[in-house]
Amino acid sequence: MSRDDVLFLISNSADAGFDPPLPLMRKLPPADPFPVDSLGPILGAAARAIHDRVRAPIAIGAQSVLGAATLAVQGHADVVLPIGNGQSRPVSCYLVTIAETGERKSACDTEALWPVRKHEAKLRERYERDWPDYQNDKLAWERARDAAVKKGRGDRNAIKSAFDALGPMAAPPLTPMLTCPEPNFEGLCRLFATGLPSLGIFTTEAGQFIGGNGMAEDNKLKTAAGLSSLWDGEAIRRVRSGDGASVLPGRRLAAHLMAQPIVADVWLKDRLLAGQGLFSRILVTAPDSAAGTRLHRPERPETDRDLKRYGAHLLEILEKLLPVTGPTKNELEPRLLKLSPHSAKVWIAFADHVEAEIASGGSLEPIRGLANKLQEHAARLAGVLTLTGDIEAAEIAAPEIEAGIALAEHYAAEALRLMDAGRVNEDLRLAQRFLDWLHNSWKEDAISLPDIYQRSLNAIGDKATASKIAGILEAHNHLVKIPGGAKIAGQYRRDAWRIVRGG
Repeated sequence: MSRDDVLFLISNSADAGFDPPLPLMRKLPPADPFPVDSLGPILGAAARAIHDRVRAPIAIGAQSVLGAATLAVQGHADVVLPIGNGQSRPVSCYLVTIAETGERKSACDTEALWPVRKHEAKLRERYERDWPDYQNDKLAWERARDAAVKKGRGDRNAIKSAFDALGPMAAPPLTPMLTCPEPNFEGLCRLFATGLPSLGIFTTEAGQFIGGNGMAEDNKLKTAAGLSSLWDGEAIRRVRSGDGASVLPGRRLAAHLMAQPIVADVWLKDRLLAGQGLFSRILVTAPDSAAGTRLHRPERPETDRDLKRYGAHLLEILEKLLPVTGPTKNELEPRLLKLSPHSAKVWIAFADHVEAEIASGGSLEPIRGLANKLQEHAARLAGVLTLTGDIEAAEIAAPEIEAGIALAEHYAAEALRLMDAGRVNEDLRLAQRFLDWLHNSWKEDAISLPDIYQRSLNAIGDKATASKIAGILEAHNHLVKIPGGAKIAGQYRRDAWRIVRGG
């Protein structure tokens, strides 16, 4: 069908005065501003300094320093919730930052994680120094054991007495890794068995983790359940045919995953993971883009000072010996960090407020899974802020619990915003994909119903779906029905539409 034929049909139809095309989906509302002031003088100043130096959205730098601080302090204390008999919980946090490529996520993490990288370098140096000594000690122990067997001359009691006197073989030095970008849960468990008891999953390309082996169809439920158990502070329990059974108590895991929107969208909409409960343990922020605002200007004089102070402070915490027990020296025994009496009252009031809002019709009902843990998130965040300020702190004071609540409320606001955007009907998403295909791949000025389900997207493979998608585009003025049909590609079609291009 020629362009003139289409224009003739339209100009003589009752629809000649059609309205301009309408967007299929409403624009996402602005992000909730990250409460940087709540991070305190050290982390807050570092977040602002990263923002000044990197020119990324300030929320990205804030998440980066908060994640690094969580890793540094999580092994030292557990927070005691002022409910029941006082349940203790790790201060570990799982953070997710959603931002497009080009928002300088990697640069933010480089600035925030330099004290972690420096400490890892020291751990490697120590490991390389200690490994030969361990190997010599191991060989000497094995030779002494062989000698004890020979000396015993088959006398079981004599051999046992010699073994008792010999003592256990020395444990090997711990694997010098603090962070890993894309582990599956089995690999993470092995690292916890041979390495440090406080670890972090940090990556600026979360697609590596989300699309990796750990989140493959066969593994993602196991990975999600394992990550949830670690967040809860439970011991790792593994039974494997090759390795046998093992229990690894006293381990802590922090995480900060940076993901592009398309990657995060796929992951956060996974019903299996949502049903398992992992997402209720994750704190997400998705800042507005900084593109177009990053004009050149001199760096503030205090930026370098604040980043150096932040790094030196975190490095001092990282170099502090962790409270460990057991022969392998990689089982944590964190002390208990309680809320002050006034902080407990503030926290209970917040918990009651959250409980009221998760009821049917309440403001937090759409994110009930996260909201059920929101008061615990607030306490964990307050614990991180308290320990960052003073790693020897005995209790959480009112300013820190109020800051933890402010941060928790930010994550709740972001979850509500992102969930509202995620409610877009799947038919609308498919209609948008088809509209993109129409403008980029279909060269005719009109299209018929058979063309839609026979020649367009694989997802539109039947007449009913094609009719539904065409109806959506017609309702939004992207297609205009041609009365009586039209001849397209040499064949008459009863159901045909003119494509509104340039709308």
